[in-house]
Amino acid sequence: MQRTYKVVDVFTKVPFAGNPVAVVLDAQGLDTQAMQAIASWTNLSETTFLLPAQSDKADYQLRIFTPRNELPFAGHPTLGSAHAALEAGRAVPRQGQLVQECGVGLVTLHVNGSGEDRSLSFALPPARHVTLDAADRAELEAVLGVPVDHTAPPMMVDVGPVWIVARVSSVEQLLALRPDFGRSQVFEQRLGAIGISVFAAHDPDGVDIEVRSFAPSQGVNEDPVCGSGNGSVAVFRHVRGLLPSGAGQYLATQGGCVGRAGRIFVRVGAGGAVDVGGQCVTTVEGRLAG
Repeated sequence: MQRTYKVVDVFTKVPFAGNPVAVVLDAQGLDTQAMQAIASWTNLSETTFLLPAQSDKADYQLRIFTPRNELPFAGHPTLGSAHAALEAGRAVPRQGQLVQECGVGLVTLHVNGSGEDRSLSFALPPARHVTLDAADRAELEAVLGVPVDHTAPPMMVDVGPVWIVARVSSVEQLLALRPDFGRSQVFEQRLGAIGISVFAAHDPDGVDIEVRSFAPSQGVNEDPVCGSGNGSVAVFRHVRGLLPSGAGQYLATQGGCVGRAGRIFVRVGAGGAVDVGGQCVTTVEGRLAG
């Protein structure tokens, strides 16, 4: 069977920047083992599979895989898959919205504009968070090779995937990070986290923060531009009082260290609700055999 296949770069409108996601648009008939095999073959940070919705409130169902595991939710695959579905005519916005059904439940996306000017954003699933204890903070610093900011203590943020989030003192320190990926994998697996997202203040051209996300336990040493990681950073900043008046919107950048710089638009409501968005561009279109 031939299956429609796209690769979409997310958090950019420039081909070969941002973060690519592979999207299989005709996923009916594939079982979990086959989906995992395809995701391992594409070797991108995530591969998604579009299926008919099971809920009458959703436009489609999406299954999301890293090269090693299935995820209940992920950010850039959510945006890239919505872009692919819209482009292929597999979904039509209703009052500017799409609803995705995935492992965490129903996720609302907002669609603004069309064609090359279209931008998409998703409502981050409700977050749970817990502060790392002293021993785990010390292990995090050993993994990263640098001190983290203890005035805003690192925490684990659960938005479906679980991220360990920390702030470092400067963007120069952030960009120079060379984590111990073997040690990080053990650390992530012990805590039940997908990876580590680290950020620092950064203000050229209106960019508020720079972010890096590491997920060696998922077979992805560094995720170029991570939607759920940025959403988790937004939760961290809100909880730690690092946003003006506890709410606001800002621009983040990520991926420069791996030559894939993307831009992420983040909005945080006064109650802590987070929206994460950006632009997308299709770079590959074709068919998968099998």
